[in-house]
Amino acid sequence: MSDQKAKSGLRKRLHSAPLLKQLGPGLITGAADDDPSGIATYSQGGAQFGFNLLWTMLLTFPLMVAIQMVSALVGRVTGKGLAANMGQVMPRPLVLGLLALLFIANTINVGADLAAMGAAAKLVTGLNEHAFTLFFAFLSLGLQLFIPYRKYARFLMVLTFSLFAYVAIMFLLPLDWKAIGAGLIGLHPNLTESAATTIVAIFGTTISPYLFFWQSAQEVEEVDQNDDEHPLIDRPREGPAAISRIRIDTIAGMLASNLVALAIMIATAATLHAHGVTNINTAADAASALKPIAGRFAFALFSVGIIGTGLLAIPVLAGSTGYAVAEAAGWKTGLDNMPWRARGFYMVIGAAVLLGLGIDWSPIDPIKALYWSAVLNGMIAVPMMAALMFVASSRVKMGKFRTGWILGGLGWLCTAIMAAAAITMLYVSLK
Repeated sequence: MSDQKAKSGLRKRLHSAPLLKQLGPGLITGAADDDPSGIATYSQGGAQFGFNLLWTMLLTFPLMVAIQMVSALVGRVTGKGLAANMGQVMPRPLVLGLLALLFIANTINVGADLAAMGAAAKLVTGLNEHAFTLFFAFLSLGLQLFIPYRKYARFLMVLTFSLFAYVAIMFLLPLDWKAIGAGLIGLHPNLTESAATTIVAIFGTTISPYLFFWQSAQEVEEVDQNDDEHPLIDRPREGPAAISRIRIDTIAGMLASNLVALAIMIATAATLHAHGVTNINTAADAASALKPIAGRFAFALFSVGIIGTGLLAIPVLAGSTGYAVAEAAGWKTGLDNMPWRARGFYMVIGAAVLLGLGIDWSPIDPIKALYWSAVLNGMIAVPMMAALMFVASSRVKMGKFRTGWILGGLGWLCTAIMAAAAITMLYVSLK
């Protein structure tokens, strides 16, 4: 009888809670997904292929919702992050290998994001982009070290609203809705090497490995910081309310992420591609897509979006690496801890940011680095997702909360599609 009352109380609290209070890890994860790497990749897809790859956004939405819900459930059910769970059900050498891939991919992504932020700042000020890159690196690192992430993440999300300028373009330009409709349902079967690579990049920047580890770890933080919340494996009666909250939070975050991504592709297709600009080589090229709405302020608007999403995403990138490595090593974790209370965790974060700075001095253009970091993410996402689904389907780890036919099926389908895209890219490239 007491269990029934507890369940009833949980349901009442859930239904009476304002919607915004149910949004947290999923919404921030979705916002971080449209990072500079995502902006560059979606822009390249729209500029190079027009509306022909819009179908990727419709395909990835249900798949990314499923895989991020699985990630969140692993953390909420077990009270441990993804890396800690992987270490308990998989051979340690395999886990260490996957974490090494994660560290490499995230470090490259961090460096590419920082370099792009420096290049974007230079567009507006004309000052040295390397100096800006260093500034943004140490600003981001300082915020992570001394201010709890969630305290400033909400503020940074305001800066990302500049990305909705791409949405506004769709209401200002005459668009070929017939071509957009054809692109959304994939009526363009001609698969070239560059198209196959761009598809992997779009998948990789939309369904990125670091997001799995991040959302799982943030659910653990939710449990650790609230006395009335516990791992569901220990308190199953909290399950209905927690799962419902995760579902709402994740769908909202991924929907916002995909709508912005779709708008970026349509805007760049209708502006850059339509005027013969089919290859984005610099930040200025990408920013010019905003000229129909911002005119001479296009560079400023683009820069605000790049810098805002970069400052939001870099802690997620570096933080997910820190969570993964620290969990595997048994160290204390948490961005709400001061550095001296979680030394190993913050050392990994610092290493990811500082090593990533090396990309700024490489001969690769920041926009190209962002694009190829997305391709790398698309490749390593496959073993990461397989490992995630293995943990989520384990009765030992998840108990009665292990993934069912629908969520589990979507998760494995997502893994299979990502694998197929990567294999197709390699096949077309080598043919």
